[in-house]
Formats: sequence, C-alpha cells, structure tokens
Amino acid sequence: MNALPIVDHRGPGTTETVVLSARPEAIRLSPADTAVVVIDMQNAYASEGGYVDLAGFDIAGAAGVIGRIAQVLQTARAAGMPVIYLQNGWDADYIEAGTPASPNWHKSNALKTMRARPELAGQLLARGGWDYELVDALAPQPGDIRVHKTRYSAFFNTQLDSILRARGIKTIVFVGIASNVCVESTLRDGFHLEYFGVMLEDATHHLGPDFIQQATVYNVEKFFGWVSTCADFCGAVGQLPTKEA
Repeated sequence: MNALPIVDHRGPGTTETVVLSARPEAIRLSPADTAVVVIDMQNAYASEGGYVDLAGFDIAGAAGVIGRIAQVLQTARAAGMPVIYLQNGWDADYIEAGTPASPNWHKSNALKTMRARPELAGQLLARGGWDYELVDALAPQPGDIRVHKTRYSAFFNTQLDSILRARGIKTIVFVGIASNVCVESTLRDGFHLEYFGVMLEDATHHLGPDFIQQATVYNVEKFFGWVSTCADFCGAVGQLPTKEA
C-alpha cells in the first residue's frame, strides 16, 4: 500500500518538523517558517452587539471558534511559531473606508448598517472603539504581532508581507472570521505571493448560509491551499519541543 503524499517545501537542513494531516495532502510544518495568522477576531465579528450581529448575521458559531482558536494559539506559541493578529477597520473619521467613489463604501456591511441606522454612526469598526477591539478571550500575548487592515485581504496596503518575509515565513496557518470573506481573501492573496496557506476549518466562521463555509473549504482545498482541523494542528505541533520559558 502506497503512503499518502506529503507536501514538503522545507529547505535543506530544516529541523524540528511535523507532518500535519490535511486535505488534499498532508503538509510538513516547521516552527521556523510557519506563522499562525488570526483574522479579525474582534468584537465586531464575534460578540453580541458587534457590527456583524447588528447587521443581522448569525454569530452563534463564533463562541466555539474562539475556544478552538485559543487552543491553537497556545500550541503555536509553545512551539515558537509567530502569532499575528489582523484587525479590520478604519480611522475614527472613516477616511480610510473610502468615499462613494470606492466600492468599499458601497459593499461594506458595516458602513451600510451605519447609513441605515444613523444612531450607530461612528461606532462600527472605528479604531479606538469597542467594536474594533479583539475579543477578551483572545488577547495578544507578549511577542505576538498586531497588524491593522482596511480591506478584506490582510495583504492589501499592510505590512503583513514584509513582517512574514523578514521572519522567513513560508507557511501560514489561518484562523478567524469570516472564512468566506477576509480569511479566503487573504489566503488567496497569499497563494499568489508564494505562501503555503493552511485553513483550520473548525477555527473559522462564515457569514451567510452554511453552504458558504462549504464553498470556502472547497476553494481552499482544490485551488489555493490546504484544509486541516484544530485537533490535527494541536496534535501535530504539540509534539514539537516547547520553546516557552
């Protein structure tokens, strides 16, 4: 019986690797060139009273995702993998959000919600406000990195690519919300920038009907990267030597 294929892009001499069970193939990871990227785990997307909740999307699945992400981050930090938080939003005056000449002005559900409900003006996804902040349960730890973004993709007009390349990162493990919007947009852009993207499907949550999550998983697995789970990630990476003091 033939062994299952394993994607291995490690350079010669790379040590401390593990094989992560994934679809469509297993993939070899090393903490030396792997980072966990946390997409938009903000009150806006994961808390009652946040923008997504106010805009009428179902956030019932967010609580479970928060717990699983916490396990992933604990495992990644222990192995010495960088953890990078992305936060989506704009300046308090919404200059970064664009004018009616920008498609973002027309398509952003946060902006549309504030226009429909003027009493919310200035509250949604504005830096410095509660909506913009990361959920308490996933507070960054010393050594973690936070990056601000103004559009769906975390690679657009941010320092993310430079931060990753400066650390020799080749593989990005994605968790966060929303899987079909900012997670998929970032993973796709990372693919075109030659990063190996792995989405932990049960550590992401979608906006919209359940089939949207299925479509994102399909797109990642078939075209743009690899799909795994929190249990497989923690089980594999947990075998690595602990780097915490």
